[in-house]
Amino acid sequence: MANFDEKQSCSSNKQRPSTIASKNLLSSVKDIFHTLRALQEDKNNHSITYADEFQLLKKQADTINVLNFDYEDHEVFICEKLLTKVNDSNDESTLETSTSTEGDEGDLLAVLETETRPQPLTLKKARNLISWYTLSQNPNFHSVDDPSLRPLWVRCDMSDPARTVWVGAEGVYVSSKVNGINLYSVTCKGPVVNKSSLITLDELKEEHKRRHQPSTMAIKGSARFIMLGSTLVENTTIESKSNVTIDFKWNRVEKVLETPPLSSTATLNIKVASGDKKSPMFAMFRELQFVQFLADGLRTGDIEWMRSLESKSAVDLIKEYLEALQNPITLGQEQISEPTVADKEFTTPLFNTLLPRGDLDFVEELWVRMKKSVVCHQDIVDSLKLVIRALTCDEIKPWIHSDSSSFLSKLIRQSYDQKIERVSLEGLVPVQMFLEMGLDKMRKDYFNHLLGEELTTRNSLSYYENTEVDLQEQVVRLKKLHHLLEVVMTGKTFLNLPYEKCLLLTQMCLQHNKTSTYDEELEFKLQIQPSSITHFYQKEYPALWGVEVSSGQGPHRVRTSLQVSDRPLIDHVTFEAGHPDKNVDADNSEPAWFSTLFSCSFVKLV
Repeated sequence: MANFDEKQSCSSNKQRPSTIASKNLLSSVKDIFHTLRALQEDKNNHSITYADEFQLLKKQADTINVLNFDYEDHEVFICEKLLTKVNDSNDESTLETSTSTEGDEGDLLAVLETETRPQPLTLKKARNLISWYTLSQNPNFHSVDDPSLRPLWVRCDMSDPARTVWVGAEGVYVSSKVNGINLYSVTCKGPVVNKSSLITLDELKEEHKRRHQPSTMAIKGSARFIMLGSTLVENTTIESKSNVTIDFKWNRVEKVLETPPLSSTATLNIKVASGDKKSPMFAMFRELQFVQFLADGLRTGDIEWMRSLESKSAVDLIKEYLEALQNPITLGQEQISEPTVADKEFTTPLFNTLLPRGDLDFVEELWVRMKKSVVCHQDIVDSLKLVIRALTCDEIKPWIHSDSSSFLSKLIRQSYDQKIERVSLEGLVPVQMFLEMGLDKMRKDYFNHLLGEELTTRNSLSYYENTEVDLQEQVVRLKKLHHLLEVVMTGKTFLNLPYEKCLLLTQMCLQHNKTSTYDEELEFKLQIQPSSITHFYQKEYPALWGVEVSSGQGPHRVRTSLQVSDRPLIDHVTFEAGHPDKNVDADNSEPAWFSTLFSCSFVKLV
């Protein structure tokens, strides 16, 4: 009997495999929950390593292509494979790599390029993580008061038959409590050059019905056309810092890749970076760049001088101008001088779109000559000495604008009464005087165009006209004014926007600049009528086209969507680039399309 009891006791201590598996599952669920919760609550940390294999990140959803149209500016969790750290130079493996033969360099570069992009997981591992996350959101699973977590998305390597690139999960809330989970799957195919190879609208509807059995469905279309921006050259995307796109949204979609109807809602998105040679403002940008160099020099004491655009020295140019002022006939001849090579670069109609000014005063004429010819600090000093000597000796009586605010303008007004104060042209004083001349002149250039085109009023420009702020702030405000005109002129020159839209765009920019810091990355959005831009998009292929089939209301709304694009929307896997058929003339054919299918399933939590 004793032996039997002992045997029974030993048997009872053995755990069944199912019990062990349950405990392991429970441990995994709790582990992923507490890891994500810690990351969610830590405002200063945006990534964490999990299980020595995965990397969990907090990211804004609008930075992820396949998520930005769903979550807008919300934060989500992203899971990817942990990147292997690069070894130190003393590591043996690094030394072996450095001695690779020339024939291996191409393979090595390909490996390095692959390892620098986000690394995906297999679908099996991704589903494990999603299942743990899903269980952790069930309020019946553990005693946490608030189990809610941000949505979790896991990168996948597309190795499964469906070519899955993302899986995701998100809690569905009713009265602040989780009552279900939306499970997401994103698959991608391409490139294909025949539209008939893409999923049809009827097939997309059937896919939605299969998952959700809806009584009614809503269908919405969207498209994005690139008017100005990045281009694809030899399978390589060349990104432009300036982007002009038009987004369309409409209902009653009839077929995949249909042209947006005239009843669509159209939004113009303009993001302009100064310095683009295609811009009608490029010549002004070069002048503004010189102003910035001077301002930086005042701040640091070291000025980055630009190459002279004149064959004559700055001193010789100023001497000639001062002598011409004393002889009206000579002055007339001097002002009709042969343009320099740099001037000729901007005499085409494209670069001649700003209203010309015929009222440059004496100080502005000095600036024009000096900015093209000074190549050192001494050039500024010598040029200003010539001007001040001519004023002191009463050799010239130059005309200046009544609102000119530079220090040199002040000296000129004093010369009218022959009471010029003594000026020490030591240190950075000449640079400051020169900078003031440029600021004054460029402000008037911009004002002249905005007021001449009746895009604003003088009172609206008082923010930029204020010279009570320091010179560095004046330069910042001048850059804001330049960027404003870059935006407006881009809309007018490249899109032929009507006056009313240019006026509205100007007011938007003016209002933004008064309350915000200078930011070239800002994108201005403007509602426009599709009929006003039909010549731009009706004969073009969209860069991105989408259709969404949805059903349900409120938190239980689910959707199935298709995105068709001329390049992959996924950055963590490698796709074939360009046209699969090398015999196709890409310039005269339809683009190679990539299709991204976004599917959703709702799981109710009991």
